[in-house]
Amino acid sequence: MSIESEKLEAREAGERALLSLREARNALGSAGNWGLLDLFVSNGGGFLSTIMKHSKLNSAKSALERARYDLDVFNRELKDVSMDIQGIEMSDFLTFFDFMDSFIAEIMVQKKISDMKYAVDRAINQVEGILRRLY
Repeated sequence: MSIESEKLEAREAGERALLSLREARNALGSAGNWGLLDLFVSNGGGFLSTIMKHSKLNSAKSALERARYDLDVFNRELKDVSMDIQGIEMSDFLTFFDFMDSFIAEIMVQKKISDMKYAVDRAINQVEGILRRLY
């Protein structure tokens, strides 16, 4: 396969990874918003806000799993063009669970969501940088 074909495959894999990362970022943002509402409604959680927050957390988890897979594929494709992803910690995309509905637990979940958004933002920036070099 030619180097241009390999670069095309790497760019396509990178675009898929970027899409997954952005989806994860949006889902985390939405989960964080519902979590804030859950934090302040009825002293630690209203029924609707709790349900919506859990739904958004599940969406974020699915998106993060897709992003992890897409980043693995992207990294494999980059190796074909003598590049690789550096600095994206796959362990940053750990799953998280909201196990209790108390004020303290809500704050911990908000912190984890914030940390995850930061990790995803870093990954997005890195993938965008690599894609710029590939184009």
